Amino acid sequence: MRTLHKVVFTSALASLAIACKTENKEAKPEAKAQGIVLANMDPSVKPSDDFFTYVNGKWIENTKIPADRTSWGGFGELVKKTDADVLAILEEAIEQGNFPKVKDANGNEIDSDQQKAVNYYQTIMDTVARNQAGIAPIEPFLKRISEIKNLDDVQQYLINMAPYGGGGFYGFSVFNDLKNSSINAGYLGSDGLGLSRDYYVDAKVKEKLAKYELFVAKILEKFGDDTATAQKNAAAIISFEKSLAEPMMSKEMRRDTRKIYNPMTIAELTNLAPAVNWDAYFKGIGVTDIDKIIVTDPGYFKAMSSLLKTRSIDDIKLLLRWNAINGSLGLLTTDLDKASWEFYSKEMRGAEKQRPRNERALNSLNRAIGEALGKLYVEKKFPPEAKKKAREMIDNVMLGFEKRINQLPWMSEETKKKALDKLHKLTVKIAYPDKWKDYSALQVKGTEKGGNYFDNALQIRQWNFMKTLEKLGKEVDKTEWGMSPQTVNAYFNPVNNEIVFPAAILQPPFYNYKADDAVNYGGIGAVIGHEISHSFDDSGARFDGDGNLKNWWTEEDSEKFKVAGKRLIDQFSTIVAIDSMHLNGEYTLGENIGDLGGVQAAYEGLQIFLAKNGRPENIDGFTPEQRFFLSWGTIWRTKMRDEALKNRIMTDTHAPGMYRAYMPLKNVDAFYEAFDVKEGDNMYLKPEDRVRIW
Repeated sequence: MRTLHKVVFTSALASLAIACKTENKEAKPEAKAQGIVLANMDPSVKPSDDFFTYVNGKWIENTKIPADRTSWGGFGELVKKTDADVLAILEEAIEQGNFPKVKDANGNEIDSDQQKAVNYYQTIMDTVARNQAGIAPIEPFLKRISEIKNLDDVQQYLINMAPYGGGGFYGFSVFNDLKNSSINAGYLGSDGLGLSRDYYVDAKVKEKLAKYELFVAKILEKFGDDTATAQKNAAAIISFEKSLAEPMMSKEMRRDTRKIYNPMTIAELTNLAPAVNWDAYFKGIGVTDIDKIIVTDPGYFKAMSSLLKTRSIDDIKLLLRWNAINGSLGLLTTDLDKASWEFYSKEMRGAEKQRPRNERALNSLNRAIGEALGKLYVEKKFPPEAKKKAREMIDNVMLGFEKRINQLPWMSEETKKKALDKLHKLTVKIAYPDKWKDYSALQVKGTEKGGNYFDNALQIRQWNFMKTLEKLGKEVDKTEWGMSPQTVNAYFNPVNNEIVFPAAILQPPFYNYKADDAVNYGGIGAVIGHEISHSFDDSGARFDGDGNLKNWWTEEDSEKFKVAGKRLIDQFSTIVAIDSMHLNGEYTLGENIGDLGGVQAAYEGLQIFLAKNGRPENIDGFTPEQRFFLSWGTIWRTKMRDEALKNRIMTDTHAPGMYRAYMPLKNVDAFYEAFDVKEGDNMYLKPEDRVRIW
């Protein structure tokens, strides 16, 4: 089934990765880890000319992208190691079978959360049973589609499919009300395209759309269409999807949260999109008491309604059938799973080999019930000392950001006061939740009880959907996490005004509580600063300290902020990354502000730390300030396949890592001082050309 469209307003770093074994304490003090690997550097290159190559040149020269990856770097290496750690924990849990004893409200023994995680993993890994079942698990859904005769039947199908991930066209979810962030509201968004919007509307990538059509035809043949029929149906599907994609907001427009906040009554929604009986739809999915629905893209819904009325029922059924098939490929046979990989990973991103089955299974498990597995991970891998020292670093980086706000020459005192109020209200979550998710009502059958991947996946989706509906109209639970502890990432959530750092990111090379502090500040410190800066990027800055979509800027300061942002957009948009394809400075603006502000705040945090604790000696001839910037350049070391690079530029709000390693530094005065960057050097920008935001 297709995954239900969800409106998620979290800002996260590009996939990172960190994993290290928990070391035993020793009685004698241990030498600090230095953190910078000199063998990866290329000292023949001047840091003032090409900082990325200076820091990573030998690594680039000696590293080959693994066949099962589309990009590689410090992040990828660490994700793989983290996955290996978690898989080892899983295998040990399976071998020992010593799970907590849990009882339901009636006193009956039920599987613990940890047992459910293992059950799900084992059913994913049971490819023998999946291959024996073939396409049988999805056939009941395809039969329902074949029996559709009119739009009323279409609507009933979409109602029936809502708990299982949606069937196409639109989907309902629940999230903080953007203008009353303490209360959960209902959102209606688009759903049902096989590719992101740009692939349907941008002529520069029309060859990818043609390849997608071939993929659709290939899969339809596997589900019974003869070759001629499959080709004809594939062409009709792409035509229909294109007509749905064209009226959608562009990805750049969607970054403006004001544009996606369109509250409507059911009557107003009906007037906008009359082809759907919205009152019946909401009652059908279990939403019986709702005053307003926040429509994320009114232009899309208006066009979609027109298409539902003008397109034939056969065309609509064809698209529904494709949505059901395409969304289920990874849940069915290994042959279908590989066919999906061959298009979405090999064709679209240049992968040469599928990742190992256990890694793919782990990825599915993490996405589905990650916190159930997180309990096992935290118990084995996260030392309490790490959390304590990370908290100290966060405090210093916060102080550094506060200092920078107070010193901003372009911002009025009135706006500074409100910015500081927002900063002081920022919530920080570290490592793992204080309150874990309650999976007690979720049933995940193990293989020994007849459980299978397809049914378990649908059970989890249904459970998630019902938990989501329970939140509607109720107070937001701000203790919830949007990532599991074993996720190597971090995020900022504007509606909760919170920054979150799962346990897995609090490891080398981003963070090592035994390492040189300058390296830590250049790694996890800059990540911390990055997430803080998201609270003040072009999107996050539209929310106040309580997480509400509310303007707190003076008109003059807002205009200055936009001008500075435009200059940063221009810096990135001038870069030609590959085959005349430029970076998208507008789409990546929020992340680029996050990087620039993050480096600046972390540098200030390091200076605060050094003032309190004294300056250490140089290490390997590098000052603390130089090690700070070297660490930043190290964490962004990246190699990408050409197709992966193109796909990143088309679809990702983050610039590729090789540009993140040096582009922000061209605007940081302290970098010029640390490496004696002078006019005429490639890294040099005139002071008046340096972008200064936070």
